[in-house]
Amino acid sequence: MSRVPAARRTAWTLLVALVAVAGQLALSTAAPAAERVRLPGLRGGELTSAELERGATVVVVWASWSPRCRDIAERVNALEASVGGSARVVTVDFQEEPAAVEEFLRGKGLRAPVFLDRDGEYSKSMEVTSLPGLVVYKDGEVRFRGRMPADPGAAVATALR
Repeated sequence: MSRVPAARRTAWTLLVALVAVAGQLALSTAAPAAERVRLPGLRGGELTSAELERGATVVVVWASWSPRCRDIAERVNALEASVGGSARVVTVDFQEEPAAVEEFLRGKGLRAPVFLDRDGEYSKSMEVTSLPGLVVYKDGEVRFRGRMPADPGAAVATALR
């Protein structure tokens, strides 16, 4: 029986270890299905993970049934004006039927697109626990998530630095 030289055993062991580490890294960096974003638009289109990976996007999560969201159109329009084109502003409605969202928004003049989180999975994955919620992305990285502050423009500016 021939013996394998020590140098060859060491190289083989190193190769096996590198393959194992690479496999673990691939598994740990892949986003779970719940974190993959694919939300239909209220008036067409969709919000996807691919869009959130390009540039800066500010997401306002809201629902018409929340008393703190009654003035959401004015707040989002003001936020959009304050970011001055440095980020795309979109809204995500939390677990409502499209007809209810349309009815609530009628005559309010909301300029940002509305996407529907009908099952609540996006909001849950972003740990939105209070409405309205705010999530700020820069090149796919979440830079801020939490309750929409009194001055969301300042929070967005800080998150995008």
